[in-house]
Amino acid sequence: MKYLVWAAACTAGLAAFMTKKAFENNLIYHDIQLEDTPLKKPVKALFISDLHRRKIPIRWAESLPEADLVFIGGDVTEQGVPWSFVEHNARILSELAPCYFVYGNNDEEVEKTRLTGILEAYGITILENRAVLYQNEHSEGIWIAGIGDITYRKDNLDTTLRQIDGGPVILLSHDPRVVNKLNPFAHSPVNLILSGHTHGGQVRIFGKGPYEKGGLFPIHSGHQLISNGYGTSFLPIRLGAEPEVHYINIT
Repeated sequence: MKYLVWAAACTAGLAAFMTKKAFENNLIYHDIQLEDTPLKKPVKALFISDLHRRKIPIRWAESLPEADLVFIGGDVTEQGVPWSFVEHNARILSELAPCYFVYGNNDEEVEKTRLTGILEAYGITILENRAVLYQNEHSEGIWIAGIGDITYRKDNLDTTLRQIDGGPVILLSHDPRVVNKLNPFAHSPVNLILSGHTHGGQVRIFGKGPYEKGGLFPIHSGHQLISNGYGTSFLPIRLGAEPEVHYINIT
């Protein structure tokens, strides 16, 4: 009997630990140089993806370092999430800096017109197979491109990249598999890819999970940053793949 009690206590303790980890607010810092594109002044960017059912704490958001841009990597909601959560997060993020967003697979499974309306009401730029030119006070241009969700075959990378007319390129793609669509044998204009979707596996046992843990990875034309994401799917638990928001110093 005592072994059953001990096992139950351990299980409860592990569940509590994993739940606590799921609601951490971790800010990860990166210094990323866009190859062959020196900037007179670094661009500071926040990158957040996969919010799902989480609400960003106001006080934590107010403590974040100042940013020039905010990139939102999709899955800001999922079925069953109150629209008030989406509006709360859209308002918080839009107050930090100009925001750029791409749809994720879970965003495709809700009332997309309503989601779009909320994001646009807060001035968030939606990039679905299009690119826009960002210029700072020094008139240095960085192209910010975004594609539709790959899972639902809403992506059109060729159309997106044809809109770019020279200069460094940051590509937002909810699904990191976009890297497989870039031709490694031809010059790619993409210097940095920002992705989420995988949650870093969310629960990793002895270092193993259903997906690779997030991180910064080299690609033939620059870098790909794959985030563990901020929220969770199914159950609000994490183990070995902590939630994260990224602060990127782009030079």
